[in-house]
This record gives sequence, C-alpha cells and structure tokens, in this order.
Amino acid sequence: MAHPMRNVSFKLPDGLDEALSDLARRRNSSRSALVREAIEALAAGTNRSVTAVVDELVTPFDGPVNLSTHPKYMARYGK
Repeated sequence: MAHPMRNVSFKLPDGLDEALSDLARRRNSSRSALVREAIEALAAGTNRSVTAVVDELVTPFDGPVNLSTHPKYMARYGK
C-alpha cells in the first residue's frame, strides 16, 4: 500500500525551476519524485559529488580514456 502524501508548496528561483524541469525530463521522472529523492538524500546525509550526478545524466564517452597519451592522436602533434 502506498504511503499517503501531503501537498507541500515552496518557491524556487526561475533558474532552479527550469533545472528541475529539465532534470525531470531527462530522467523520465516527475518533479515531485526528484524533490523527494533530493530531500531523502540530504536527510540521510548522503552527499553525492558533482561527478556522480553528471555520470547519471551523460552518456559514457566511447573512446580512449586519455587522448593526450593515445599514440594515434599524438602521432602528428607538434608538426
């Protein structure tokens, strides 16, 4: 059985409101679900790094890990 939920109202600056909508769209989630998730993480003391958040949002890069040391990309460097 689902837990009953209360309606809560709060104010966001325009930029944060847009960021919340964009994130919800990218994660195929509701704005409410994202706010609940964020509050739960804060309440639990879970501090996620920026890198961890970005990793969830960005498609992994398929290529060499470090272009600066990959021989293929360094072959003509400096010529």
